[in-house]
Amino acid sequence: MAGEIPLVLVLYSNDRLLPANVAADAGLREAISNAAVLSDEFLDYPRFTGEAYLGAFTRFLQEKYAAHAPAAIIAGGPGALEFLLHHRAELFPQVPVVHMGIPSASLRSLLPLPANVVGVPFEYNFSATIDLALRLHPRARRLLLVTGTTPLDREFEARLRDVVPDFKDRATAEYLAGLPTAAVLKRLGELGKDAVVVTPGYFQDGAGRGFAPREAVQAMVAAARAPVYGPFDTFIGTGIVGGYMPTFTAIGHQAGEAVRVLLTGVAPTALHLPQVMPSALNIDWRQVRRWGIDPHAIPGDAVIHFRAPTFLEEHRQEASAAAVVFLFQSGLIGWLLVERRRRRLAELAVQKTRFELTHASRLAVAGELTASIAHEINQPLGAILSNADAADLILESGADRRTELRAILADIRRDDLRASAVIQRLRALLAKHEIERQPFDLNAAVSDVATLLSVEARRRRMTLDIRSAPSSATIVGDRIQIQQVLINLLFNAMDAMADLPDDRRAVVVSVETVAGGIAMAVHDRGHGIAPEHLPRLFESFFTTKHQGMGLGLSIARTIVEAHGGRIRAENAPDQGAVFYVMLPAACAADLPLSGRT
Repeated sequence: MAGEIPLVLVLYSNDRLLPANVAADAGLREAISNAAVLSDEFLDYPRFTGEAYLGAFTRFLQEKYAAHAPAAIIAGGPGALEFLLHHRAELFPQVPVVHMGIPSASLRSLLPLPANVVGVPFEYNFSATIDLALRLHPRARRLLLVTGTTPLDREFEARLRDVVPDFKDRATAEYLAGLPTAAVLKRLGELGKDAVVVTPGYFQDGAGRGFAPREAVQAMVAAARAPVYGPFDTFIGTGIVGGYMPTFTAIGHQAGEAVRVLLTGVAPTALHLPQVMPSALNIDWRQVRRWGIDPHAIPGDAVIHFRAPTFLEEHRQEASAAAVVFLFQSGLIGWLLVERRRRRLAELAVQKTRFELTHASRLAVAGELTASIAHEINQPLGAILSNADAADLILESGADRRTELRAILADIRRDDLRASAVIQRLRALLAKHEIERQPFDLNAAVSDVATLLSVEARRRRMTLDIRSAPSSATIVGDRIQIQQVLINLLFNAMDAMADLPDDRRAVVVSVETVAGGIAMAVHDRGHGIAPEHLPRLFESFFTTKHQGMGLGLSIARTIVEAHGGRIRAENAPDQGAVFYVMLPAACAADLPLSGRT
Protein backbone atom coordinates (compact mmCIF):
# COMPACT_ATOMS: atom_id res chain seq x y z
CA MET A 1 0.00 0.00 0.00
CA ALA A 2 1.40 3.38 -1.03
CA GLY A 3 2.98 5.36 1.82
CA GLU A 4 3.21 2.33 4.10
CA ILE A 5 6.46 2.03 6.08
CA PRO A 6 8.38 -1.09 4.94
CA LEU A 7 8.94 -3.99 7.36
CA VAL A 8 12.43 -5.41 7.94
CA LEU A 9 12.74 -8.84 9.54
CA VAL A 10 15.82 -9.24 11.76
CA LEU A 11 16.62 -12.87 12.56
CA TYR A 12 19.28 -13.53 15.22
CA SER A 13 21.03 -16.84 15.71
CA ASN A 14 21.00 -16.64 19.51
CA ASP A 15 18.76 -15.32 22.24
CA ARG A 16 17.70 -11.73 22.58
CA LEU A 17 19.85 -10.96 25.64
CA LEU A 18 23.16 -12.00 24.14
CA PRO A 19 25.33 -8.86 24.56
CA ALA A 20 26.51 -9.04 20.94
CA ASN A 21 22.86 -9.00 19.76
CA VAL A 22 22.03 -6.04 22.00
CA ALA A 23 25.01 -4.07 20.69
CA ALA A 24 24.29 -4.92 17.04
CA ASP A 25 20.62 -4.00 17.47
CA ALA A 26 21.63 -0.55 18.76
CA GLY A 27 23.81 0.11 15.71
CA LEU A 28 21.14 -1.29 13.37
CA ARG A 29 18.35 0.93 14.65
CA GLU A 30 20.57 4.00 14.62
CA ALA A 31 21.35 3.47 10.92
CA ILE A 32 17.81 2.61 9.73
CA SER A 33 16.15 5.22 11.96
CA ASN A 34 12.63 5.90 10.58
CA ALA A 35 13.23 4.29 7.16
CA ALA A 36 11.57 1.00 8.21
CA VAL A 37 9.90 -0.92 11.01
CA LEU A 38 12.13 -3.60 12.52
CA SER A 39 10.71 -6.91 13.65
CA ASP A 40 13.12 -9.10 15.68
CA GLU A 41 13.09 -12.90 15.81
CA PHE A 42 15.53 -15.24 17.62
CA LEU A 43 16.51 -18.82 16.79
CA ASP A 44 17.88 -19.22 20.33
CA TYR A 45 20.87 -21.37 19.28
CA PRO A 46 22.37 -23.42 20.81
CA ARG A 47 19.56 -23.90 23.33
CA PHE A 48 17.14 -25.15 20.63
CA THR A 49 18.25 -27.22 17.64
CA GLY A 50 17.06 -30.08 15.42
CA GLU A 51 14.99 -30.45 12.28
CA ALA A 52 11.68 -30.52 14.14
CA TYR A 53 12.43 -27.24 15.84
CA LEU A 54 13.60 -25.63 12.62
CA GLY A 55 10.49 -26.83 10.80
CA ALA A 56 8.23 -25.42 13.49
CA PHE A 57 10.09 -22.14 13.44
CA THR A 58 9.74 -21.95 9.66
CA ARG A 59 5.97 -22.43 9.84
CA PHE A 60 5.84 -19.78 12.59
CA LEU A 61 7.52 -17.25 10.33
CA GLN A 62 5.30 -18.17 7.37
CA GLU A 63 2.11 -17.61 9.34
CA LYS A 64 3.34 -14.52 11.22
CA TYR A 65 4.44 -12.65 8.08
CA ALA A 66 1.92 -14.02 5.56
CA ALA A 67 -0.13 -10.83 5.55
CA HIS A 68 2.80 -8.47 5.82
CA ALA A 69 5.88 -9.80 4.08
CA PRO A 70 9.19 -8.16 4.92
CA ALA A 71 10.82 -5.86 2.38
CA ALA A 72 14.27 -7.00 3.53
CA ILE A 73 15.75 -9.53 5.95
CA ILE A 74 18.80 -9.20 8.19
CA ALA A 75 20.57 -12.40 9.24
CA GLY A 76 22.37 -11.87 12.54
CA GLY A 77 25.04 -14.55 12.90
CA PRO A 78 26.03 -17.75 11.03
CA GLY A 79 23.11 -19.83 12.33
CA ALA A 80 20.53 -17.30 11.13
CA LEU A 81 22.07 -17.01 7.67
CA GLU A 82 22.34 -20.79 7.30
CA PHE A 83 18.68 -21.18 8.33
CA LEU A 84 17.51 -18.59 5.79
CA LEU A 85 19.54 -20.09 2.98
CA HIS A 86 18.04 -23.55 3.63
CA HIS A 87 14.44 -22.31 3.96
CA ARG A 88 14.26 -19.40 1.52
CA ALA A 89 12.03 -21.30 -0.90
CA GLU A 90 9.49 -21.84 1.88
CA LEU A 91 9.76 -18.34 3.31
CA PHE A 92 10.67 -15.26 1.26
CA PRO A 93 12.69 -16.36 -1.81
CA GLN A 94 12.79 -12.94 -3.55
CA VAL A 95 13.40 -10.78 -0.45
CA PRO A 96 16.98 -9.49 -0.27
CA VAL A 97 19.02 -10.63 2.72
CA VAL A 98 21.80 -8.67 4.46
CA HIS A 99 24.00 -10.72 6.79
CA MET A 100 25.79 -9.21 9.79
CA GLY A 101 28.06 -10.53 12.53
CA ILE A 102 29.40 -13.49 10.52
CA PRO A 103 33.07 -14.45 10.66
CA SER A 104 34.81 -14.80 7.31
CA ALA A 105 35.60 -18.48 8.01
CA SER A 106 31.93 -19.26 8.66
CA LEU A 107 30.86 -17.38 5.57
CA ARG A 108 33.24 -19.37 3.35
CA SER A 109 31.42 -22.60 4.26
CA LEU A 110 28.13 -21.09 2.98
CA LEU A 111 29.42 -19.90 -0.39
CA PRO A 112 28.31 -19.33 -3.05
CA LEU A 113 25.60 -16.95 -1.87
CA PRO A 114 22.57 -16.00 -3.99
CA ALA A 115 22.87 -12.65 -5.75
CA ASN A 116 20.41 -10.96 -3.40
CA VAL A 117 22.25 -12.09 -0.24
CA VAL A 118 24.97 -9.58 0.69
CA GLY A 119 26.80 -8.34 3.76
CA VAL A 120 30.18 -7.57 5.35
CA PRO A 121 31.92 -10.34 7.34
CA PHE A 122 34.41 -9.79 10.14
CA GLU A 123 37.60 -11.52 11.26
CA TYR A 124 38.44 -13.03 14.64
CA ASN A 125 42.03 -11.86 15.07
CA PHE A 126 43.09 -14.46 17.63
CA SER A 127 46.70 -14.30 16.46
CA ALA A 128 47.04 -10.55 17.14
CA THR A 129 45.37 -10.93 20.55
CA ILE A 130 47.75 -13.73 21.63
CA ASP A 131 50.74 -11.74 20.41
CA LEU A 132 49.51 -8.71 22.37
CA ALA A 133 49.08 -10.75 25.55
CA LEU A 134 52.61 -12.15 25.35
CA ARG A 135 54.11 -8.72 24.62
CA LEU A 136 52.33 -6.97 27.48
CA HIS A 137 53.39 -9.76 29.85
CA PRO A 138 57.01 -10.51 28.86
CA ARG A 139 57.45 -12.90 31.83
CA ALA A 140 54.60 -15.15 30.66
CA ARG A 141 55.70 -18.58 29.41
CA ARG A 142 52.35 -20.40 29.61
CA LEU A 143 49.35 -19.78 27.38
CA LEU A 144 45.97 -21.17 28.47
CA LEU A 145 43.08 -21.32 25.98
CA VAL A 146 39.55 -21.94 27.28
CA THR A 147 36.62 -23.08 25.06
CA GLY A 148 33.26 -24.90 25.44
CA THR A 149 31.32 -27.78 23.91
CA THR A 150 28.77 -26.42 21.38
CA PRO A 151 29.55 -26.54 17.65
CA LEU A 152 30.31 -22.80 17.72
CA ASP A 153 32.56 -23.30 20.77
CA ARG A 154 34.36 -26.08 18.87
CA GLU A 155 34.74 -23.76 15.91
CA PHE A 156 36.44 -21.20 18.18
CA GLU A 157 38.74 -23.93 19.48
CA ALA A 158 39.69 -24.97 15.96
CA ARG A 159 40.64 -21.41 15.04
CA LEU A 160 42.77 -21.11 18.17
CA ARG A 161 44.54 -24.36 17.40
CA ASP A 162 45.31 -23.04 13.91
CA VAL A 163 47.23 -19.98 15.18
CA VAL A 164 48.76 -21.17 18.48
CA PRO A 165 51.66 -23.04 16.81
CA ASP A 166 53.00 -19.66 15.64
CA PHE A 167 53.85 -18.91 19.27
CA LYS A 168 55.47 -22.19 20.24
CA ASP A 169 58.84 -20.49 20.79
CA ARG A 170 57.34 -17.90 23.14
CA ALA A 171 54.97 -19.94 25.33
CA THR A 172 53.70 -23.44 26.05
CA ALA A 173 50.03 -23.84 25.11
CA GLU A 174 47.48 -25.60 27.34
CA TYR A 175 43.87 -26.14 26.21
CA LEU A 176 41.04 -26.16 28.71
CA ALA A 177 38.41 -27.33 26.21
CA GLY A 178 35.01 -28.75 27.10
CA LEU A 179 35.65 -28.87 30.88
CA PRO A 180 33.00 -28.25 33.54
CA THR A 181 33.09 -24.64 34.69
CA ALA A 182 34.12 -25.65 38.21
CA ALA A 183 37.21 -27.43 36.85
CA VAL A 184 38.07 -24.44 34.64
CA LEU A 185 37.81 -21.99 37.53
CA LYS A 186 39.90 -24.21 39.79
CA ARG A 187 42.61 -24.45 37.18
CA LEU A 188 42.65 -20.71 36.54
CA GLY A 189 42.86 -20.04 40.28
CA GLU A 190 46.13 -21.97 40.43
CA LEU A 191 47.92 -19.87 37.84
CA GLY A 192 50.81 -17.53 38.55
CA LYS A 193 52.47 -14.53 36.93
CA ASP A 194 54.06 -16.77 34.29
CA ALA A 195 50.70 -17.37 32.53
CA VAL A 196 48.14 -15.55 30.38
CA VAL A 197 44.64 -16.71 29.42
CA VAL A 198 42.95 -16.26 26.04
CA THR A 199 39.30 -17.25 25.64
CA PRO A 200 36.26 -16.49 23.46
CA GLY A 201 34.08 -17.67 26.37
CA TYR A 202 31.61 -20.46 25.70
CA PHE A 203 27.93 -21.17 25.22
CA GLN A 204 28.04 -24.48 27.10
CA ASP A 205 30.58 -26.09 29.42
CA GLY A 206 31.55 -29.74 29.82
CA ALA A 207 28.78 -30.26 32.39
CA GLY A 208 26.09 -29.22 29.90
CA ARG A 209 25.45 -25.90 31.60
CA GLY A 210 24.49 -23.07 29.21
CA PHE A 211 26.12 -19.66 29.26
CA ALA A 212 26.35 -16.46 27.34
CA PRO A 213 30.06 -16.14 26.48
CA ARG A 214 30.23 -12.89 28.49
CA GLU A 215 28.87 -14.69 31.58
CA ALA A 216 31.45 -17.44 31.21
CA VAL A 217 34.25 -14.89 30.90
CA GLN A 218 33.06 -13.00 33.98
CA ALA A 219 33.32 -16.18 36.02
CA MET A 220 36.79 -16.94 34.64
CA VAL A 221 38.12 -13.43 35.35
CA ALA A 222 36.84 -13.58 38.92
CA ALA A 223 38.74 -16.80 39.58
CA ALA A 224 41.88 -16.34 37.50
CA ARG A 225 45.16 -15.29 39.06
CA ALA A 226 46.52 -14.42 35.64
CA PRO A 227 45.44 -11.79 33.09
CA VAL A 228 42.66 -12.79 30.67
CA TYR A 229 42.27 -11.68 27.03
CA GLY A 230 39.34 -12.14 24.63
CA PRO A 231 38.14 -11.45 21.04
CA PHE A 232 34.81 -9.61 21.65
CA ASP A 233 34.22 -5.95 22.55
CA THR A 234 31.25 -7.08 24.68
CA PHE A 235 33.82 -8.60 27.09
CA ILE A 236 35.22 -5.15 27.95
CA GLY A 237 34.15 -4.37 31.48
CA THR A 238 34.09 -7.97 32.67
CA GLY A 239 37.69 -7.78 33.86
CA ILE A 240 39.61 -8.92 30.79
CA VAL A 241 42.63 -6.84 29.79
CA GLY A 242 41.55 -6.53 26.16
CA GLY A 243 42.20 -7.83 22.69
CA TYR A 244 41.74 -7.19 18.97
CA MET A 245 37.97 -7.13 18.51
CA PRO A 246 35.24 -6.31 16.01
CA THR A 247 32.73 -3.77 17.27
CA PHE A 248 29.21 -5.23 17.23
CA THR A 249 27.59 -1.80 17.28
CA ALA A 250 29.55 -0.91 14.12
CA ILE A 251 28.60 -4.26 12.57
CA GLY A 252 24.92 -3.52 13.18
CA HIS A 253 25.29 0.00 11.83
CA GLN A 254 26.93 -1.26 8.63
CA ALA A 255 24.07 -3.75 8.05
CA GLY A 256 21.49 -1.04 8.75
CA GLU A 257 23.08 1.29 6.18
CA ALA A 258 22.95 -1.47 3.56
CA VAL A 259 19.26 -2.18 4.24
CA ARG A 260 18.40 1.52 4.15
CA VAL A 261 19.92 1.79 0.67
CA LEU A 262 18.14 -1.38 -0.51
CA LEU A 263 14.81 0.08 0.57
CA THR A 264 15.34 2.95 -1.85
CA GLY A 265 15.23 0.48 -4.77
CA VAL A 266 18.98 -0.13 -5.26
CA ALA A 267 19.77 -3.72 -6.29
CA PRO A 268 21.85 -5.81 -3.82
CA THR A 269 24.52 -6.33 -6.47
CA ALA A 270 24.89 -2.54 -6.83
CA LEU A 271 25.86 -1.99 -3.20
CA HIS A 272 29.45 -0.92 -2.60
CA LEU A 273 30.28 -2.75 0.59
CA PRO A 274 33.64 -3.19 2.35
CA GLN A 275 35.38 -6.54 2.06
CA VAL A 276 35.58 -7.01 5.83
CA MET A 277 34.65 -5.14 9.01
CA PRO A 278 37.69 -3.63 10.74
CA SER A 279 38.90 -4.80 14.13
CA ALA A 280 40.32 -2.54 16.81
CA LEU A 281 42.49 -3.07 19.85
CA ASN A 282 40.44 -2.46 22.99
CA ILE A 283 42.09 -2.14 26.42
CA ASP A 284 40.60 -1.86 29.91
CA TRP A 285 42.76 0.71 31.72
CA ARG A 286 41.78 -0.66 35.13
CA GLN A 287 43.32 -4.01 34.21
CA VAL A 288 46.45 -2.29 32.96
CA ARG A 289 46.88 -0.86 36.45
CA ARG A 290 45.90 -4.12 38.13
CA TRP A 291 48.46 -6.27 36.31
CA GLY A 292 51.24 -3.68 36.26
CA ILE A 293 51.37 -3.41 32.49
CA ASP A 294 53.76 -0.82 31.10
CA PRO A 295 51.51 1.82 29.47
CA HIS A 296 54.24 2.59 26.94
CA ALA A 297 54.00 -0.99 25.63
CA ILE A 298 50.35 -0.46 24.59
CA PRO A 299 50.05 0.40 20.88
CA GLY A 300 49.14 4.01 20.22
CA ASP A 301 46.00 3.14 18.23
CA ALA A 302 44.42 1.23 21.12
CA VAL A 303 40.94 2.21 22.31
CA ILE A 304 41.35 2.76 26.05
CA HIS A 305 38.31 2.17 28.27
CA PHE A 306 37.69 3.24 31.87
CA ARG A 307 40.64 5.59 32.06
CA ALA A 308 39.80 8.71 34.01
CA PRO A 309 40.37 11.59 31.63
CA THR A 310 43.24 13.90 32.40
CA PHE A 311 42.49 17.50 33.20
CA LEU A 312 43.40 18.49 29.64
CA GLU A 313 41.21 15.75 28.15
CA GLU A 314 38.22 16.58 30.36
CA HIS A 315 38.54 20.34 30.02
CA ARG A 316 40.20 20.65 26.65
CA GLN A 317 38.38 23.81 25.58
CA GLU A 318 38.77 25.47 28.96
CA ALA A 319 42.42 24.43 29.15
CA SER A 320 43.05 25.67 25.61
CA ALA A 321 41.41 28.97 26.44
CA ALA A 322 43.38 29.19 29.68
CA ALA A 323 46.60 28.38 27.80
CA VAL A 324 45.87 31.10 25.27
CA VAL A 325 45.15 33.57 28.07
CA PHE A 326 48.28 32.43 29.94
CA LEU A 327 50.46 32.80 26.84
CA PHE A 328 48.91 36.18 26.11
CA GLN A 329 49.46 37.29 29.71
CA SER A 330 53.00 35.91 29.68
CA GLY A 331 53.71 37.77 26.46
CA LEU A 332 52.12 40.90 27.86
CA ILE A 333 54.06 40.61 31.12
CA GLY A 334 57.27 40.00 29.17
CA TRP A 335 56.58 43.02 27.00
CA LEU A 336 55.75 45.12 30.07
CA LEU A 337 58.97 44.00 31.77
CA VAL A 338 60.94 44.97 28.67
CA GLU A 339 59.13 48.29 28.52
CA ARG A 340 59.67 48.75 32.26
CA ARG A 341 63.38 48.12 31.81
CA ARG A 342 63.53 50.48 28.86
CA ARG A 343 61.63 53.07 30.83
CA ARG A 344 63.90 52.57 33.82
CA LEU A 345 66.97 52.97 31.61
CA ALA A 346 65.42 56.07 30.11
CA GLU A 347 64.66 57.43 33.58
CA LEU A 348 68.22 56.71 34.67
CA ALA A 349 69.48 58.49 31.57
CA VAL A 350 67.20 61.43 32.32
CA GLN A 351 68.32 61.46 35.95
CA LYS A 352 71.95 61.40 34.87
CA THR A 353 71.35 64.20 32.39
CA ARG A 354 69.43 66.15 35.03
CA PHE A 355 72.25 65.55 37.52
CA GLU A 356 74.85 66.77 35.02
CA LEU A 357 72.66 69.73 34.10
CA THR A 358 72.12 70.64 37.74
CA HIS A 359 75.88 70.50 38.36
CA ALA A 360 76.50 72.58 35.24
CA SER A 361 74.01 75.11 36.56
CA ARG A 362 75.95 75.38 39.81
CA LEU A 363 79.16 75.88 37.84
CA ALA A 364 77.44 78.66 35.91
CA VAL A 365 76.48 80.28 39.22
CA ALA A 366 80.08 80.00 40.32
CA GLY A 367 81.10 81.79 37.15
CA GLU A 368 78.78 84.65 37.99
CA LEU A 369 80.19 84.76 41.54
CA THR A 370 83.84 84.87 40.43
CA ALA A 371 84.36 88.57 41.13
CA SER A 372 82.53 88.39 44.46
CA ILE A 373 84.38 85.27 45.56
CA ALA A 374 87.74 86.77 44.60
CA HIS A 375 86.88 89.90 46.57
CA GLU A 376 85.72 87.92 49.61
CA ILE A 377 88.90 85.83 49.64
CA ASN A 378 91.21 88.74 48.92
CA GLN A 379 89.96 90.60 51.99
CA PRO A 380 91.16 88.01 54.57
CA LEU A 381 94.31 87.37 52.51
CA GLY A 382 95.12 91.08 52.49
CA ALA A 383 94.50 91.28 56.23
CA ILE A 384 96.78 88.29 56.78
CA LEU A 385 99.54 89.96 54.71
CA SER A 386 99.21 93.23 56.65
CA ASN A 387 99.38 91.44 59.98
CA ALA A 388 102.42 89.45 58.82
CA ASP A 389 104.22 92.70 57.86
CA ALA A 390 103.36 94.24 61.23
CA ALA A 391 104.69 91.20 63.07
CA ASP A 392 107.92 91.37 61.05
CA LEU A 393 108.49 95.03 62.04
CA ILE A 394 107.91 94.23 65.72
CA LEU A 395 110.45 91.43 65.58
CA GLU A 396 113.05 93.70 63.90
CA SER A 397 112.66 96.36 66.63
CA GLY A 398 113.82 93.88 69.24
CA ALA A 399 111.33 95.20 71.76
CA ASP A 400 109.44 92.83 73.99
CA ARG A 401 105.98 93.28 72.50
CA ARG A 402 104.66 89.73 72.88
CA THR A 403 101.13 90.89 73.70
CA GLU A 404 100.88 92.64 70.31
CA LEU A 405 102.32 89.61 68.53
CA ARG A 406 99.70 87.38 70.11
CA ALA A 407 96.94 89.73 68.91
CA ILE A 408 98.44 89.72 65.37
CA LEU A 409 98.53 85.91 65.34
CA ALA A 410 94.88 85.79 66.48
CA ASP A 411 93.93 88.12 63.62
CA ILE A 412 95.84 85.96 61.13
CA ARG A 413 94.10 82.82 62.42
CA ARG A 414 90.66 84.51 62.20
CA ASP A 415 91.24 85.75 58.66
CA ASP A 416 92.56 82.35 57.62
CA LEU A 417 89.40 80.66 58.95
CA ARG A 418 87.31 83.26 57.16
CA ALA A 419 88.99 82.52 53.82
CA SER A 420 88.74 78.78 54.46
CA ALA A 421 85.01 79.07 55.16
CA VAL A 422 84.49 80.88 51.85
CA ILE A 423 86.39 78.15 50.00
CA GLN A 424 84.49 75.37 51.81
CA ARG A 425 81.13 76.91 50.95
CA LEU A 426 82.17 77.30 47.36
CA ARG A 427 83.58 73.79 47.23
CA ALA A 428 80.35 72.35 48.66
CA LEU A 429 78.37 74.23 46.03
CA LEU A 430 80.56 73.14 43.13
CA ALA A 431 81.18 69.53 44.22
CA LYS A 432 79.71 66.80 41.99
CA HIS A 433 78.03 64.53 44.55
CA GLU A 434 75.29 61.94 44.55
CA ILE A 435 71.85 63.07 45.67
CA GLU A 436 71.44 62.77 49.44
CA ARG A 437 68.37 62.59 51.62
CA GLN A 438 69.28 63.84 55.06
CA PRO A 439 67.39 66.02 57.55
CA PHE A 440 68.62 69.63 57.63
CA ASP A 441 67.40 73.01 58.88
CA LEU A 442 66.17 75.20 56.03
CA ASN A 443 66.90 78.30 58.12
CA ALA A 444 70.59 77.37 58.30
CA ALA A 445 70.73 76.51 54.57
CA VAL A 446 69.21 79.91 53.67
CA SER A 447 71.67 81.67 56.00
CA ASP A 448 74.62 79.98 54.29
CA VAL A 449 73.34 81.09 50.88
CA ALA A 450 72.95 84.66 52.14
CA THR A 451 76.55 84.61 53.38
CA LEU A 452 77.78 83.21 50.05
CA LEU A 453 75.91 85.87 48.04
CA SER A 454 76.37 88.80 50.37
CA VAL A 455 79.42 90.13 48.53
CA GLU A 456 77.72 89.64 45.14
CA ALA A 457 74.68 91.52 46.48
CA ARG A 458 76.86 94.41 47.63
CA ARG A 459 78.66 94.44 44.30
CA ARG A 460 75.27 94.79 42.57
CA ARG A 461 74.15 97.31 45.19
CA MET A 462 71.39 94.94 46.33
CA THR A 463 69.97 94.44 49.80
CA LEU A 464 69.29 90.87 51.06
CA ASP A 465 66.68 90.67 53.78
CA ILE A 466 66.65 87.18 55.35
CA ARG A 467 63.65 86.40 57.57
CA SER A 468 64.07 82.99 59.17
CA ALA A 469 61.32 80.93 60.77
CA PRO A 470 61.11 81.51 64.52
CA SER A 471 61.56 77.78 65.18
CA SER A 472 63.44 74.95 63.49
CA ALA A 473 62.32 74.36 59.90
CA THR A 474 63.65 70.84 59.31
CA ILE A 475 63.13 69.15 55.97
CA VAL A 476 64.58 65.96 54.46
CA GLY A 477 66.51 66.16 51.22
CA ASP A 478 69.68 67.31 49.52
CA ARG A 479 70.90 70.50 51.19
CA ILE A 480 73.07 71.58 48.24
CA GLN A 481 70.24 71.17 45.74
CA ILE A 482 67.78 73.17 47.85
CA GLN A 483 70.44 75.88 48.19
CA GLN A 484 70.85 75.78 44.41
CA VAL A 485 67.12 76.48 44.03
CA LEU A 486 67.42 79.47 46.32
CA ILE A 487 70.55 80.77 44.52
CA ASN A 488 68.75 80.55 41.15
CA LEU A 489 65.77 82.42 42.54
CA LEU A 490 68.02 85.11 44.11
CA PHE A 491 70.00 85.65 40.89
CA ASN A 492 66.73 85.96 38.96
CA ALA A 493 65.49 88.46 41.53
CA MET A 494 68.71 90.54 41.34
CA ASP A 495 68.63 90.42 37.52
CA ALA A 496 65.01 91.63 37.59
CA MET A 497 66.08 94.76 39.55
CA ALA A 498 69.33 95.55 37.71
CA ASP A 499 67.90 98.71 36.04
CA LEU A 500 66.10 100.06 39.14
CA PRO A 501 67.19 102.82 41.49
CA ASP A 502 69.26 101.75 44.49
CA ASP A 503 66.39 102.30 46.93
CA ARG A 504 64.31 99.62 45.17
CA ARG A 505 67.04 96.99 44.91
CA ALA A 506 65.93 94.77 47.77
CA VAL A 507 65.17 91.02 47.95
CA VAL A 508 63.30 89.49 50.85
CA VAL A 509 63.82 85.78 51.61
CA SER A 510 61.40 84.39 54.18
CA VAL A 511 61.05 80.94 55.76
CA GLU A 512 58.03 79.97 57.81
CA THR A 513 56.31 76.87 59.09
CA VAL A 514 52.83 76.41 57.62
CA ALA A 515 50.22 73.67 57.69
CA GLY A 516 51.55 70.72 55.80
CA GLY A 517 55.18 71.80 55.47
CA ILE A 518 57.79 74.53 55.25
CA ALA A 519 57.29 77.56 52.97
CA MET A 520 60.13 79.59 51.49
CA ALA A 521 59.42 82.80 49.54
CA VAL A 522 61.73 85.03 47.46
CA HIS A 523 60.19 88.50 46.92
CA ASP A 524 61.80 91.11 44.64
CA ARG A 525 60.69 94.68 43.90
CA GLY A 526 61.26 94.54 40.17
CA HIS A 527 58.87 94.99 37.24
CA GLY A 528 56.98 91.75 37.86
CA ILE A 529 56.15 88.96 35.39
CA ALA A 530 54.17 89.53 32.22
CA PRO A 531 50.83 87.66 32.48
CA GLU A 532 51.44 85.81 29.21
CA HIS A 533 54.75 84.51 30.58
CA LEU A 534 53.41 83.08 33.85
CA PRO A 535 52.11 79.73 32.42
CA ARG A 536 55.45 79.02 30.71
CA LEU A 537 57.79 80.28 33.37
CA PHE A 538 59.07 76.84 34.48
CA GLU A 539 59.32 75.32 31.00
CA SER A 540 62.74 74.21 29.79
CA PHE A 541 64.48 76.73 27.51
CA PHE A 542 61.90 79.43 28.12
CA THR A 543 63.53 82.71 29.11
CA THR A 544 62.94 86.44 28.95
CA LYS A 545 66.64 87.25 29.36
CA HIS A 546 68.74 88.20 26.35
CA GLN A 547 71.60 85.90 27.33
CA GLY A 548 69.71 83.26 29.36
CA MET A 549 69.27 79.59 28.41
CA GLY A 550 65.93 79.13 30.15
CA LEU A 551 67.06 76.22 32.36
CA GLY A 552 67.38 77.80 35.81
CA LEU A 553 63.69 77.75 36.77
CA SER A 554 63.14 74.39 35.02
CA ILE A 555 65.95 72.86 37.12
CA ALA A 556 64.54 74.50 40.24
CA ARG A 557 61.11 72.97 39.60
CA THR A 558 62.66 69.53 38.98
CA ILE A 559 64.61 69.69 42.26
CA VAL A 560 61.60 70.87 44.29
CA GLU A 561 59.28 68.22 42.86
CA ALA A 562 61.93 65.53 43.46
CA HIS A 563 61.75 66.59 47.13
CA GLY A 564 57.98 66.14 47.15
CA GLY A 565 57.35 69.89 47.02
CA ARG A 566 55.80 72.53 44.77
CA ILE A 567 57.06 75.77 43.28
CA ARG A 568 55.02 78.62 41.83
CA ALA A 569 55.34 82.27 40.92
CA GLU A 570 53.00 85.26 40.99
CA ASN A 571 53.13 89.01 40.86
CA ALA A 572 53.14 90.77 44.24
CA PRO A 573 50.15 93.05 45.03
CA ASP A 574 52.43 96.08 45.46
CA GLN A 575 55.35 95.59 43.08
CA GLY A 576 57.72 92.89 41.89
CA ALA A 577 57.33 89.13 41.80
CA VAL A 578 57.18 86.42 44.46
CA PHE A 579 58.41 82.82 44.05
CA TYR A 580 56.99 80.36 46.55
CA VAL A 581 58.58 77.01 47.38
CA MET A 582 56.57 74.59 49.52
CA LEU A 583 58.49 71.59 50.96
CA PRO A 584 57.21 68.80 53.24
CA ALA A 585 58.40 69.05 56.84
CA ALA A 586 60.43 66.18 58.25
CA CYS A 587 58.45 63.72 60.38
CA ALA A 588 59.71 62.19 63.62
CA ALA A 589 60.76 58.98 61.88
CA ASP A 590 63.11 60.98 59.60
CA LEU A 591 65.02 62.55 62.48
CA PRO A 592 68.01 60.97 64.26
CA LEU A 593 67.34 59.78 67.81
CA SER A 594 69.19 62.75 69.26
CA GLY A 595 66.86 65.15 67.46
CA ARG A 596 63.59 63.59 68.68
CA THR A 597 61.67 64.72 71.75
